Amino acid sequence: MKENFSDPLKMCAEILQGEEENAAPFYQYLRKFGMYKPNARSMQIFEELKKQDIWVKVDRLHQHYRKKWNGPEIPVYIFPMDAAQRRLMLNGNGKSGVSFKDKMFLFLTPLDDEGELKALFVHEYHHICRMRMQKKNIRDYTLLDSMVLEGLAEHAVAKECGERYIGKWSAKYSHRELEFFWEKYLSGNLSVKKGHRLHDELLFGSGRYPGLMGYAMGYEIISQYKSNKSFTAKASFVTLSEEFTKMLKI
Repeated sequence: MKENFSDPLKMCAEILQGEEENAAPFYQYLRKFGMYKPNARSMQIFEELKKQDIWVKVDRLHQHYRKKWNGPEIPVYIFPMDAAQRRLMLNGNGKSGVSFKDKMFLFLTPLDDEGELKALFVHEYHHICRMRMQKKNIRDYTLLDSMVLEGLAEHAVAKECGERYIGKWSAKYSHRELEFFWEKYLSGNLSVKKGHRLHDELLFGSGRYPGLMGYAMGYEIISQYKSNKSFTAKASFVTLSEEFTKMLKI
C-alpha cells in the first residue's frame, strides 16, 4: 500500500501471481465488495487505519482463530474501503470483506469499536474454514450452499462477538416475509450454481428481488436448525448444506 497506493492494478497483479493478465477484472470484482479507488479520501482512510494499527490487530485475530478453529494460515489483505459506496457503508457499518479458500480481503474505514473489526474477521474466516473443509470447488457452489455459508458465518459472529454485532440483514425480514420469499423465489432455485446470474440476484437481492434476501434466509435456516439441534464450530465447517434444511419449517 505504501508503495503502490495509486496503482491498485499492480497490487492485484502481485496478489494473483502467475495470472497477472486478470488483474483488471479481479480489481473490478473486489470493487464490488468495497475496495478503494485511489483518491484523497481513500488516502486519508489509509493513514487513519495505520494510526489504529489495523494490520497488527487483524494479525492477532488471525492467530487466535487459527488456533481456536484449527484453521489455515492464509494471507489477509487490508485495503481502505470506498466510502463513496453508500450501500456497502450502510449495510456493513463502514466495513466489508470477501474471502476465497486461500486468502481474505478486508475493506475498512476507521472503526471506533474494535468489536466491529472482530465481527468482520470472524465472518470471513469462518467462510474460509468452511470452504476448505467442504472440499467443493467454489464454482460448484449452489444457492443453498451460499445461503448456508452466510448464515453459519453470521451465527459464528453472534457467538464470538455478541448479537449486537450481527449484520442488520439477519433481522431485516419477518418470518412471514421469509416464508413468502422461500416459496416464491428460493425453494425452486436452490441448485442454481454460483456462476449463474440468478444466484447472485437471489443471494444479494438485486434487481427485482428484496435486498439481501438470500443472506437473511440463510440466517433463518441456521437459526431454525440450532433451535432443534446443537452443533459445534467444527460441525459448522463440515456439515453438508442439505442437512440444515431438513428441520426447516417454512
